[in-house]
Amino acid sequence: MANYFGKIGNLYEGVVVTAKRARQIHDELKIELRSRLETLQQISAVTTEVEDDSDPVANPDQLKISLEFEKRPKPADLALEEVVEGKIVKRYKEEETPVEQEPEKEAEE
Repeated sequence: MANYFGKIGNLYEGVVVTAKRARQIHDELKIELRSRLETLQQISAVTTEVEDDSDPVANPDQLKISLEFEKRPKPADLALEEVVEGKIVKRYKEEETPVEQEPEKEAEE
């Protein structure tokens, strides 16, 4: 944690940056998990037909994929590592300068 505090200037800004990155990592993992499970469901739907929907059977391949994702490091841990390693650069939004509009000239008749 000492490395983390050394890499960030303001503690609160560092927490916000780390949380946003963790959310991005989580979303990427969720997309990957869904795509793998959908592929697996499509394959299993083509190869086997379920005769009775009232008795759900656990798919061993689906369980294997789910356990694989459970064993992966948590998104918050990955985000903290990225901050410590200097892979994340925080930027501030540039303030937009308002453009003054000239008053419309009355149409001359």
